[in-house]
Amino acid sequence: MKEAAKKSYGRKGEKIVNMNYEAIDRGAQDVKKVEIPSEWKNAGEDESKAQASGDNKCLVDYVNNVLKPVNAYKGNDLPVSAFLNYADGAVPNGSAAYEKRGIAVDVPEWKPENCIQCNFCSFVCPHAVIRSFGINDEEAQNAPAELKYINMTGLPEMKFAIAVSTLDCTGCGACAMICPGKKGEKALVMSPIDTQMKKQVEFDYLRTLPIKEEVLNKFRDTTVKGSQFRQPLLEFSGACGGCAETTYAKLITQLYGNRMYLANATGCSSIWGGSAPSTPYAADENGHGVAWANSLFEDNAEFGLGMALAQKANRDRLKSYVEKILDSGEASEDTCESIKNYLNTFNDSKLNKKATEDMVKKLEKVAECECEGGELARKTLKNKDMLSKKSIWMMGGDGWSYDIGYGGLDHVLASGEDVNVFVFDTEVYSNTGGQSSKASPMGSVAQFAAKGKALKKKDLGAMARNYGYVYVAQVAIGADFNQCLKAIIEAESYNGPSLIIGYSPCINHGIKGCLLYTSDAADEEDSVDLGGRRIIKKKKKKK
Repeated sequence: MKEAAKKSYGRKGEKIVNMNYEAIDRGAQDVKKVEIPSEWKNAGEDESKAQASGDNKCLVDYVNNVLKPVNAYKGNDLPVSAFLNYADGAVPNGSAAYEKRGIAVDVPEWKPENCIQCNFCSFVCPHAVIRSFGINDEEAQNAPAELKYINMTGLPEMKFAIAVSTLDCTGCGACAMICPGKKGEKALVMSPIDTQMKKQVEFDYLRTLPIKEEVLNKFRDTTVKGSQFRQPLLEFSGACGGCAETTYAKLITQLYGNRMYLANATGCSSIWGGSAPSTPYAADENGHGVAWANSLFEDNAEFGLGMALAQKANRDRLKSYVEKILDSGEASEDTCESIKNYLNTFNDSKLNKKATEDMVKKLEKVAECECEGGELARKTLKNKDMLSKKSIWMMGGDGWSYDIGYGGLDHVLASGEDVNVFVFDTEVYSNTGGQSSKASPMGSVAQFAAKGKALKKKDLGAMARNYGYVYVAQVAIGADFNQCLKAIIEAESYNGPSLIIGYSPCINHGIKGCLLYTSDAADEEDSVDLGGRRIIKKKKKKK
């Protein structure tokens, strides 16, 4: 074992090798005999199992009939009939919330007396396990007895609470690291998970409460703080602790998840985004969530373009119906106004959603008529789920966008269609173990570049910018929260192709503190300040 340890860790220095030697010696010296009770030899198989419950029958049935058996390594015992409801490959959103893995050693504990209500902790959490809530007096009184809360800044009639899903946390510490605290004291400290198990019931209670309109109106989603009062529709994924990719994706779902089509390239994002049998992409209280589908590594951009063109064709057809209703003179003044509002917001996914809901209510009355307008209204309502403008996204890593899928990506950007591309730029092929890609910077050491990459990083942003009509942004969420949020909002609101390249620190970088915030919150900011060459500048320790 010592020879193997020297071979594996010799290049890291004598100190590391000796630490492994000591661990091996301790393993031999500290072995303790554990007596196995004699009655165990007569123990039978425990058939008891907890059943999932909830209001969404489709989701609950899937969890009990498919997810739980598969996670218990009994998937091979399932009959074909168990999958009949999912024969088309679609499964209910939100099943990851039922897994409750409990893998963290330490989890964040909230100290309300030190909290300034900035919501930074929720913003940086990769797994959406720490969240801010606005609750009224009645909800506060009905809450679990140990729930802590304080008066909400800006809305004194409301209470503010931070809650943690203890059993879903990975213990990365990003939230505690980024917390500014008050007077030198953090509002979040990492505590042993055993001391925080009772906090799970508090999170579960707060999660069932409706999001308050007064809170959403006071704190806009265009601000860092306000964005975190929106429900994340990517939650409790199986991504690595501190993953930067899920932090970006979670934020996008908070802004657009209830009207979002997502084409996902194979890679890390398809593993944490859709590892069978569960999915971390969720739905809101109306059942509206992310319509997610995974494509091949090489054609994800074309796959997403197909989604966009299909939506465009369907909407143009339905648009022609409502225009004919408007021109027919058979509709009431209120109905005409609702149609005009729909047409005026046709290319705005946020405003068009409300306009569509209002128009559908009016068209339901028109559909009762046996006139030409009634027939057109019935044809429109038959596909009413396709009326509103959807937010089209394509996501994947740099292996897809810079390398294998670049030809298709270039074609999609050149098409001029209204699509949004987000690149998780880890600067290596993360999912396959850290191989060098065209996104790897010069000098970086990775697989297939053991002596350091000889050529500079491909400038994907500059290449897309040359078209003159593509919105391009580069972001690093750990360096500038506001710039990252602003870039995402601008990209989605731009009526044309957009490309966002998000720097995504990864465990494959092999640098302590390279995850989003786990060791040094300034690492990512330093790398950006040093010209974007992703150099991690070591900070001097305070004496």
